[in-house]
Amino acid sequence: MRRSIFGFLFVSILVVGCMGDNGGLKMKYYKKRCSSVSVETTVRDIVWRKVSANPAMAAKLLRLHYHDCFVRGCDGSILLDPVQNSTTEKTAGPNRSVSGYDVIDEIKTTLESDCPGIVSCADILALAARDAVSFQFQKQMWPVFTGRKDGPVSLASEVGVNLPSAGANFTTLVTQFGNKGLDIHDLVALSGGVNLLPYLW
Repeated sequence: MRRSIFGFLFVSILVVGCMGDNGGLKMKYYKKRCSSVSVETTVRDIVWRKVSANPAMAAKLLRLHYHDCFVRGCDGSILLDPVQNSTTEKTAGPNRSVSGYDVIDEIKTTLESDCPGIVSCADILALAARDAVSFQFQKQMWPVFTGRKDGPVSLASEVGVNLPSAGANFTTLVTQFGNKGLDIHDLVALSGGVNLLPYLW
């Protein structure tokens, strides 16, 4: 049962990681851009340390990535804080229970010290979600292509109409997933991965 659930989970992460326009993404995107540090290794080491100390962090980081990707694509826009009385994705009702921001902040701070202004938060989110789920296997379970750009726009008003609700009926869910270019198989995989992972630890 546990392995079948993780089968769904792997598919879900691959689907989420592919949402949006991924033109230009590639493996080891930062190898030459950040020659003094391995971006992938840095993300993995921090995430594995956090998940080892708190196994629930795996589900939190997966959910954070999922909530980010479903609104404007995987652009890190969920990470933007509100400014001057504006409301961002982070402040929207469905995202108020999302957590894991502190882990992303630590990764970003660490990478900035060695490779300032280069690594996007969107890529950090994608890598962190993969590494969080991969921790118990002690190996990276799927490749993550990098080179995403951070989105400068984050609106709380876009969350409710884009992010599937836990109370939505099947017809609504099919429509919402269809609007993202996803089918019923994707719906089952994503719903299974995001909703069941917290119970596996």
